[in-house]
Amino acid sequence: MIKNFFKIAYRNLLRNKGFSFINISGLAIGMASAVLILLWIQNEMSHDKFHAKSDRIYTSNNRDKFNGQVFAWSTTPKILGPTLKLSYASDVEDVVRSNFANFLFTVGDKHLNVQGNFVDSGFLNVFSFPLREGNATQALSGDYNLVITQKLAKKLFGNEEAMGKVIRIDSVDNFKVTGVLKDLPNNTVFKFEYLLPWSYMKKIHQDDDSWVNNSIQTYILLKPGISQQTFDAKIKNITINHTVNTSSPSTTQVFTQLFRDQWLYSKSENGKYVGGRIEQVKLFAIIAAFILLIACINFMNLSTARSEKRAKEVGIRKVVGAQKNSLIIQFISESILLAFLAGVLAIIIVELSLGGYNTLVGKELYIDFDNPYFWVIAIGFILFTGLLAGSYPAFYLSSYQPVKVLKGTFKASHALVTPRKVLVVLQFTFAIALIICTIVVVHQIKYAQSRDAGYDKDKLVYTFIQGNNEKNYELIKNELLSSGTAVAVTKSMSPITQRWSDSWGFSWPGSKPGDNKTDFVRFSSDADFVKTMGVTLKEGRDIDIKNYPTDSNAMLLNETAVNIMKLKNPVGTTIREDGGDEWHIVGVIKDFVFESPYQKIQQLMVSGPKSWFNVIHYRLNPSMSTGKALQMARQIFNKYNPQYGFDYHFVDDAYAQKFEQEKRTGTLAGLFAGLTIFISCLGLFGLATYMAENRIKEIGVRKVLGASVTSITTLLSKDFLKLVIISFVIASPIAWYAMNKWLQAYTYRVDVEWWIFAGTALLSIIIAILTVSYQAIKAAIANPVKSLRSE
Repeated sequence: MIKNFFKIAYRNLLRNKGFSFINISGLAIGMASAVLILLWIQNEMSHDKFHAKSDRIYTSNNRDKFNGQVFAWSTTPKILGPTLKLSYASDVEDVVRSNFANFLFTVGDKHLNVQGNFVDSGFLNVFSFPLREGNATQALSGDYNLVITQKLAKKLFGNEEAMGKVIRIDSVDNFKVTGVLKDLPNNTVFKFEYLLPWSYMKKIHQDDDSWVNNSIQTYILLKPGISQQTFDAKIKNITINHTVNTSSPSTTQVFTQLFRDQWLYSKSENGKYVGGRIEQVKLFAIIAAFILLIACINFMNLSTARSEKRAKEVGIRKVVGAQKNSLIIQFISESILLAFLAGVLAIIIVELSLGGYNTLVGKELYIDFDNPYFWVIAIGFILFTGLLAGSYPAFYLSSYQPVKVLKGTFKASHALVTPRKVLVVLQFTFAIALIICTIVVVHQIKYAQSRDAGYDKDKLVYTFIQGNNEKNYELIKNELLSSGTAVAVTKSMSPITQRWSDSWGFSWPGSKPGDNKTDFVRFSSDADFVKTMGVTLKEGRDIDIKNYPTDSNAMLLNETAVNIMKLKNPVGTTIREDGGDEWHIVGVIKDFVFESPYQKIQQLMVSGPKSWFNVIHYRLNPSMSTGKALQMARQIFNKYNPQYGFDYHFVDDAYAQKFEQEKRTGTLAGLFAGLTIFISCLGLFGLATYMAENRIKEIGVRKVLGASVTSITTLLSKDFLKLVIISFVIASPIAWYAMNKWLQAYTYRVDVEWWIFAGTALLSIIIAILTVSYQAIKAAIANPVKSLRSE
């Protein structure tokens, strides 16, 4: 019986090649689009869930009130981890810390500047990063032990065995390779290429016991059965209790977050993590569901549109004894066969497009054909699609009454509202809404890109301070300037495009007790900050340690800081920092964008040489070609820091990266909006084809009576245009609401303007006309003699 069902389905497929092609290709594109989105969603949802103890690993976080709002952040004091492990031994199985590391690795003549992490010795027991070689318990137990990834081992040693080999770090200390890790999966927040023991961090004096220096990540492995809520209640005031009798008492509370939730829930609201990437995951899950639904709607519409052609078949089957259930199974079998063929084609499309798609989403997604679960899910997905697409046509076709069909009195419904019209409206509603949303996202990105950054990005370059750069800084600076390579040079604690530090606990003339909880973003400069960065000086002067020796404690404020501090005459004012440091204000600079271009600019302090430095900024000579200036800069940096090579970053490139996430979202939305329109138009094209076939005699009569090609084309097209217009009317308020809600996350944002809707309406109508007009014109210019002659 089943064999017979599929045999008939196969014959129907061959008999109606055009219908089959449209249905299979529409389903295949819809399924491929859904699979691509689901691969990305699966990667996002699986982030750091592969760790064996992921249900007990927690990230330590801080929560405090600043500027009248409660904020949460994930960096913690270095002393927190050991204190938790010692004081809460009944709850805590282990605590491990992680801190960024960047060192020069030397093996023979090879010199590689590599990024890794300092970690506690129990790191590989808490997290399940498998070692290809070495013992997870012992690998990080010694001060000079080193664990590297396979990728780094290949870079350093080629095909040689890495275990036991010696690597020199920063030309200072020798480390022994005691473990080789498998390369990290792409669904983890960790991005290290090596692990160094925390004990070495102490040896190079980068560890401290301060409870107010929040600079590292702390991960807690709770014992089985320990409640997170109970543990959080115990540790809530740990920082407050350890600073109560100090000169800088803290009001910061500590709480935990399940580590595997950190990737998806990173957005803080009122001191809690309530959203983040999970919102994007939900959005694209909805898009995937609707794209698949639209592909299935095409199948339903085309199947029911062909109902008159199969009505006699149904009538005869019922007369000879076929039951409704058997007819339903027959039509479901046909849809499953089509879904199977579409599924095979969809997998081919996915495999062919994965390379470009991975570049677009910035991941390494793939289909694991060796995994039996993949085949179970794939077959289930195809069956689900087949059942979804074929259910309505099966029940619709099997409900025909044989008496009416065989007497010739059966007629398709011409009601004002039919299921087919509803389905067409539904698929175009989603497609139009997605187009509107895409346009708004692109408009928002361009709006932020056009925002004045507040500094001159042209030919501004930065290099991180490593090796002998710090010791030879004055020599490097002088030679960059004297050679004409650069016109200005300064040091800072971070790139101008990033925020690496912030502080509170300041007082100034006229400040109130609560003002010490005003959080300031921190930058630093040795001299020539204004000249090098190209910011605008509003009052006073730049920091200049050469001409003003006391400028080691000088400070620049931005306009927002001056306004928040309510300083009428800021230049010359002294600011006192908790701990005794005093800073005197020498100038006020215009606000500039140093974090998100979408958000308001925060209060900023640029402190003098008494601060610390990590970056050298230099502005290349505008009268010299960029290539030549970089070549000369390379020679200078290599001269004074030969082992590290020359590593540089253009500020305009770094600034452009601030738009990557939104641009990726906009590109993906645009891509799937285009696919949605294409799938919808495939269905519209198919419907127009069958409509023209069913009305061929009517068209012939109209032509004989003198109807023009234009009038017949209009007659055949207007019903579809009505449906598209109705779709636009429904989609517009939905898209407006969704985009208004999305834009609320940005302080610096566009309005959802009328021209977006007008442009989308025009585009939708043009697309619909182009899709339908081909078949309409073809039917209108056909010879009426052929259509009216006897069958």
